[in-house]
Amino acid sequence: MPSQSEEKQANLPFEPTRKRKKKQKATSVNASETPSSEPLSHEQKKAQASLSAIPEEVSQRMVRRMAFFSGIPTSLGIASFFIFYWIVSRELLELPPYTVVLVSMGLFGLGVLGLSYGVISASWDEGRLGTRVGWEEFKANIKRLISAWRSARQ
Repeated sequence: MPSQSEEKQANLPFEPTRKRKKKQKATSVNASETPSSEPLSHEQKKAQASLSAIPEEVSQRMVRRMAFFSGIPTSLGIASFFIFYWIVSRELLELPPYTVVLVSMGLFGLGVLGLSYGVISASWDEGRLGTRVGWEEFKANIKRLISAWRSARQ
């Protein structure tokens, strides 16, 4: 298990390595220019953007997890309307209308939570897949998010 000092040094490729400075009010220097007033070339802008972008492998991993953890509850939420209609139309059970609302809202709510969990539970390291459920990755990524929020607030 890495210590906190090792964990801070092992930044991800798309994780900021230094604190942001506050933007100064508008000056005569264009935002896309370097401090030496030389405009950045297209390749330099692209390279700069790729350093802050999420790698494709990590992005695909997040999308798969989001589809799984959000797709199942959302599909069940949609299916619950048909299931409740079938139950009521066959007079198998007498269900009050709020039952349909509460069950479907609960399932759709789980779908929304699944979106967030899918992103945070994915391994953010390019070469590492992570576990199937992603609980260890979730804990590590929450710590990263909290430390990033705290450093941004200061």
